[in-house]
Amino acid sequence: MTHTVDRGYPWQIAGSPGLELQRARSRPTEWATTFSRFVTVSDGLAVLAATVSTHLIWFGFQRVPVAAPIEFGIDYLFFSAGLMLAWMVALSVSGSRDTRILGTDSTEYRRVVNSTLLLFGSIGVFAAMTQTDLARGYLLTAFPLGLGILLASRWGWRRWLHVRRRRGEFSFRVLIIGNSESVRELATSLSQRPDAGYRVVGALVTDGTSGSIEGVPATRVTRNTLFARLGESTQDTVIVVGSDDLDAAAINELSWRLDAGQQLVVAPQLVGVAGSRIHTRPVAGLPLIHVETPSYDGAKRFAKRAFDIVSTSLLLLVLAPIFVVTAILIKLTSPGPVFYRQERIGMSGEPFHILKFRSMVVNADSRLAALLAEQGNGSTPLFKVKHDPRITPIGRIIRRYSIDELPQLFNVLAGQMSLVGPRPQVDGEVRLYDSKASRRLAVKPGMSGLWQVSGRSNLSWEDSIRLDLYYVENWSVTSDLVILMRTAKAVFAHDGAY
Repeated sequence: MTHTVDRGYPWQIAGSPGLELQRARSRPTEWATTFSRFVTVSDGLAVLAATVSTHLIWFGFQRVPVAAPIEFGIDYLFFSAGLMLAWMVALSVSGSRDTRILGTDSTEYRRVVNSTLLLFGSIGVFAAMTQTDLARGYLLTAFPLGLGILLASRWGWRRWLHVRRRRGEFSFRVLIIGNSESVRELATSLSQRPDAGYRVVGALVTDGTSGSIEGVPATRVTRNTLFARLGESTQDTVIVVGSDDLDAAAINELSWRLDAGQQLVVAPQLVGVAGSRIHTRPVAGLPLIHVETPSYDGAKRFAKRAFDIVSTSLLLLVLAPIFVVTAILIKLTSPGPVFYRQERIGMSGEPFHILKFRSMVVNADSRLAALLAEQGNGSTPLFKVKHDPRITPIGRIIRRYSIDELPQLFNVLAGQMSLVGPRPQVDGEVRLYDSKASRRLAVKPGMSGLWQVSGRSNLSWEDSIRLDLYYVENWSVTSDLVILMRTAKAVFAHDGAY
């Protein structure tokens, strides 16, 4: 490390940052470095397990040479070792173990998937260019097996990290700088999501007075006293949020004043926009933030439909015994049909009939208004009756584990619904939409969605609309996979189901 000799220059006086560029480098905190190493070892074991298993499946303990026009003297044992090394390099280069994304949103999973796709795609292109006859079965086995183990291990580490973060551990210590209202909003949001890994330890406000905001000590500062106050907190992350007093020059100066290992984050006033849609690009020397327009057509829609068809077909085959047993139990324990049909509103406002296993007595719909009136919620959209007397004994069981919704797989196969999407609503609810809420109809309704994994029946009308709009405006194949994994947990835990 180089040091700047103090010779009394003006920029070396009164705590100026000097020219020690090492101070401006951002190094992860100790816990982040440790956790990243854990994930690296886990990735290595996952790749090792996938390649060794694939090699044993296809070649056993034999040394089979790779067929190529030119004799390289390479066998599949050597190829497997090279694949493991290349896979680990690809995961590292893609930034999939960046401490800023580990355990947060779908970015981590997306980088794992993209790096794996790029690696195997490159191997295929190289084999075609060199006319090397690689065993296709080997690659077709190693790819899904390795990717599946990698994603499962990352999910496991994420669950472990979230548990620790809810205990107040393994989190970035955050100092928020901005006006009082912006600080309050951000502090509240971060406190509601401890698994995000940002624990607020203090705030510097540019208006009002010193005191406490949402239980966080807040100190009133001016532009002149801001930098002197930075060293009074134990933060490793500084977040700047809406304040007219902090212009570009002040933020740039702030980045120089931070100690090594501290990171500076600027929170733009973009609410409800997923990180995958936000890109910062330098234009004319200015760091402009580009927000991608929500896209529902082209390759993304084709990929979503293909995923729905393949996954639904497999689920129908696997779940066939549950269909049969459930149908028999419903027929034996309650008079009436096995299935329940109800009109719902689909994409572009097109009505369709949703299919469910019947979990209530016959003519249950005619009693709904009276039950809602009894509970004082007759005018509340999306309200569901708790301890509903219309539900049959078998109905309570199948609703608890969402078995009643399995017939909707046929709606998905017919193209009326998707596995993941906004909640399918009835005509009366859709009539309450304003122009913003009507964007829910831009995509197909889903069997599951953000509403399913965020409280289900416990959600208010406003929360349901907010979550559905967020999904519509930010959906991707990767986010669908994440929601489906969270759905499995919510179903088995029967969170918010009644």
